[in-house]
Amino acid sequence: MAGAKNVFLTGGALAKNVFWQIAGSVDIGTTAHIEGIILTQTSAAFRTGASLKGRILAQTAVTLDGAKIVEP
Repeated sequence: MAGAKNVFLTGGALAKNVFWQIAGSVDIGTTAHIEGIILTQTSAAFRTGASLKGRILAQTAVTLDGAKIVEP
């Protein structure tokens, strides 16, 4: 996901009910925001200032570089 881009849930959708399944690695760019539960086959990297309202589950590694994770 490119830096400074956002994915917000609307219409009553809850982050705890939205799943993002990725076959490979995830890279959330600087100051980007996403909501939901991310399931990734390999690794996930959150760049400086990135944020997630939800959870991240990866088989190998999760790298947080000054990122903010908030439980839904």
